[in-house]
Amino acid sequence: MGLFSSKKTCMDTEIHEQPQILEKILKEYVSDKGIITFDMPNDIKKVVLVASGSSYHCARFGADLFGKIANVSARAIYSSEYLLKPKAPDEEDILYIFITQSGETSDTLRAAKRAKQMNMKIACITNNSKSSICQYTDYTVSCFAGIEKSIAATKSFTAQMLCVTLIAFKYAQMRDVDVLEHIQNLTTLPRVIKETFDMNKKIKQLANMLKKEKHFIITADGISYAMAKEAALKIQETSYLYVTAIILGEFMHGHVAVLNNKMPLVYISASGVSYSAAKNLEKIKKDYNPPIYIIGRSHERITPNFNITIDNDDAILRMFSNAVVVQMLALEIAKSLGRNVDKPKGLVKVVTEN
Repeated sequence: MGLFSSKKTCMDTEIHEQPQILEKILKEYVSDKGIITFDMPNDIKKVVLVASGSSYHCARFGADLFGKIANVSARAIYSSEYLLKPKAPDEEDILYIFITQSGETSDTLRAAKRAKQMNMKIACITNNSKSSICQYTDYTVSCFAGIEKSIAATKSFTAQMLCVTLIAFKYAQMRDVDVLEHIQNLTTLPRVIKETFDMNKKIKQLANMLKKEKHFIITADGISYAMAKEAALKIQETSYLYVTAIILGEFMHGHVAVLNNKMPLVYISASGVSYSAAKNLEKIKKDYNPPIYIIGRSHERITPNFNITIDNDDAILRMFSNAVVVQMLALEIAKSLGRNVDKPKGLVKVVTEN
């Protein structure tokens, strides 16, 4: 066991602050009648979400959610890639949403400045409503996560997820889409996260299996791909393990050959394993026979080597639960390897007061 394995880390503390933060966001932005109370422009047909790191994974989640919930076309772009585009999206009916925990992320700030120079409508999701990003934005949604000391984004990530979810619901309400049941379900989110904490024993079991691996694959489909990307990042930055995240369907196009190296495959699912995903996992099992671990609902055709899931029928709530599972998993892997999860070697973080 390493030097930091028995200490109470900032990452651990911040993971467990999430129910209170999410409850604060809901109380701040959702009325007793289920109306989203912050302002957003109503003449919008497309959304472009721009961010880096964990915030990009939130943007990716949000892009899929806008299409699913509000029937709004949306895409996510890395801040650095947006800056390299010779022609950025500039139609009048576009809303840009920039996501940054600190509000000081350099490439995201430059991207927001570019969008401002094009006279675009701009919103931001940030943990600091007085930060530099706000000078470029017309609308600000605050995360209320407080100072996050650990390098790995945990409470700020789920806070951003909730904010982008509420923006998607806001646009659904603007279009007279009935999302009241979704919003009512969302009010139970703090309790769902506490129930996720109760799965800690199983999460430690999975961590003990994965910590022995030099490399493994994390896959998903659809909206859960954002969570696969986030899981890989969390494990990479805290444990230094080489973890690859890839869409399962794309993985079958040649990439699957890496399983000849006898490594595990983790599949993340919020809505359950689809029929096509189950067929792909069956083929992987038949051809390569790797250990298959599923975070989220499994499928009757699949017998995973290990499964962690919360008993809840709402796919959005399960997305949040899966987010916390991968945070706890990354923490347990890193602690068991003796890593300093709060200050990984070579990484720094911008932290600001609210």
